[in-house]
Amino acid sequence: MNTLVINTGSSSIKYQFIDMPSGAVLCAGLVEQIGEGTGTITHRKIIDEEKSDVAFKEQIPNHGVGMKRVASLLTDTEHGVIMDTSDVKLVGHRVVLGGEKFKTTSVITSEVKKTIDKLSVIAPLHNPPNLIGIQGAEKFFPNALQVAVFDTSFHQTLPDYAFRYALPEYFYTKHGVRVYGFHGTSHQYVTGRAAKMINKPVDTVNLITIHLGNGASITAVKNGKSIDTSLGMTPTSGLIMGTRVGDIDPGVLIYMEESLGIDIQEIKRIINKESGLKGLTGNNDLRMIQEQYLKGDQKAELALKLYSYRIKKFIGSYIAVLGHVDAIVFTAGVGENSDIIRRMATADLSHLGIELNEDLNTTKSKTERDISSETATIRTLVIPTNEEFEIARQAYAVFSS
Repeated sequence: MNTLVINTGSSSIKYQFIDMPSGAVLCAGLVEQIGEGTGTITHRKIIDEEKSDVAFKEQIPNHGVGMKRVASLLTDTEHGVIMDTSDVKLVGHRVVLGGEKFKTTSVITSEVKKTIDKLSVIAPLHNPPNLIGIQGAEKFFPNALQVAVFDTSFHQTLPDYAFRYALPEYFYTKHGVRVYGFHGTSHQYVTGRAAKMINKPVDTVNLITIHLGNGASITAVKNGKSIDTSLGMTPTSGLIMGTRVGDIDPGVLIYMEESLGIDIQEIKRIINKESGLKGLTGNNDLRMIQEQYLKGDQKAELALKLYSYRIKKFIGSYIAVLGHVDAIVFTAGVGENSDIIRRMATADLSHLGIELNEDLNTTKSKTERDISSETATIRTLVIPTNEEFEIARQAYAVFSS
């Protein structure tokens, strides 16, 4: 089944063309700097494990033009993998926020699009470009079934005492103020992979899954289902992130407005784009921060301590919530590649059953692996996430049904 996975950002379109149900990736690419002057397109074709890469610099004034270029690359005689856009039978779209309306993956209808648009008030940076991606795919792949896979769906199993805020009730009942959680496709994917690694049915596995990229979140998984997660109504709370502040006393924001005279739009910009690792060091690239840390830079050292300390606090609280834990899972760019963060976040947790084999932890690898010590009672796993495959898997399940 020719399945196209689309992940549309505010100035980008990320795509993969996957054969389902085998999961074989036939091509993948990224359209960047949309609407920012000269854009960049990178495209990789994969045939019999042979990879060929091509890159372009050109004007990409809007997402419509970007989607048209994706369609042209898929059908290009040299770089493409299909003869015609009608060969695309299924398109799976990443949609960040589905609210309470969408508890599962959904076939896209006019009503679905209207609801995605309405939810943009809660996710203004994500849902609008997601919707633009849907509209573009409908135009250029009109014969395909269009399916929305929501980041928030995996977290719809949170109990009310985990997703409610202690605000007057009408904020929830009338305005939808609650924890929604994000990175759901990533947490769901690694949950399935972790269950296989430890040889347990997925509906019996208890995990703490830790997604660490420029955005970051941690989820408590009980019997294969999300029961608590660090990101809340917006992708700002919880762990320290590349540019986002994470958990903060709301009184600080009131102080910034009332006493420092900073208007609400500027506060919003600061906590989303100027805080986190960037606020602490001036840089949100954790690789560079680690390099400075190894050279003895004090700001970098403090940033890594804060970053890993917040992870450790959530690990401890989620062990308390779950009781029995089979494994903790590190995933996404930082989680998969930073042995320093994994070591700092799990240091001195042997009394809880978490202990790393440092040789395994520092070994560079792109594969799934267990980096626990032999005496650990809670396994520590590193699992590369594959959100695109998870989106394709869920979309294909809807198509098949």
